[in-house]
Amino acid sequence: MDPNAHKTLSVGIDAGVAWITLDNPPVNLLSATLIRELHEVLGALREESSVRVVVFSSANPEFFLAHVDIHILEEMDGLREIADRNPDANLFQGVGELLRHQPQVTIVKLAGKARAGGAEFVAAADMAFAARETAGLGQSEVLMGIVPGGGGTQYLRERVGRNRALELLLTADLVDADTAAAYGWINRAVPAAELDAVVDEVARKIAALPPEIIAAAKRLVPPTDLADGLKAEHDAWAELVSGSLPAQLMARALEQGAQTPEGERDLESVMRGIAATL
Repeated sequence: MDPNAHKTLSVGIDAGVAWITLDNPPVNLLSATLIRELHEVLGALREESSVRVVVFSSANPEFFLAHVDIHILEEMDGLREIADRNPDANLFQGVGELLRHQPQVTIVKLAGKARAGGAEFVAAADMAFAARETAGLGQSEVLMGIVPGGGGTQYLRERVGRNRALELLLTADLVDADTAAAYGWINRAVPAAELDAVVDEVARKIAALPPEIIAAAKRLVPPTDLADGLKAEHDAWAELVSGSLPAQLMARALEQGAQTPEGERDLESVMRGIAATL
């Protein structure tokens, strides 16, 4: 697989591990192009029997995946073919479901921030390891006047339980790696200086196993069927996103620096400041 064949990510394969680096400057938005390329690459890897593990990292140390591109609603017609591939999930949920049903073991190496659609991506992977000093996770959609629409409500409830899911969904706080690990959102928080080595060791240990062992483990610990919950989530998201408030909040967010490194470093404060003026 050509590591330079894509605009928003690169792929390298070594000793049974596919290393996917997300690279969509300036803040690694989950854009229409990145969604297309994730589907393309993960679809191709499904047929690569020699690949047993897929590791996702970011070329940007500050941002793993900032969130879904605010402008993506303007590109939905061009994404219709991808959206139609999974009748049980919308376009955004389809990214998480693609991950959850990948035959390989999927691992996120989280050095920076992941909010909203980025946080959903982390929760959808089989495993996630995060840098204690620098990583952050936030399900921040309510600050935009909506609820998660990419599986966040369902993935969080499964990962952390109903009480903690409601806390994370309704406070929209960015939580650190230690909190995320204590809640069960990720596997482990580790010192930033050790993150590469920890993920490398886990990935290579798994990749060294016979493929039938990995397949049996994934078959015996399957992803939960979330079809009903995903439909309910989509319906709630679609009703809210069609209202006037989200459009106002998103427009003001862009004016205040959302989707730039400066605005994304403390997006929660930016959005709460905007809400206070409406």
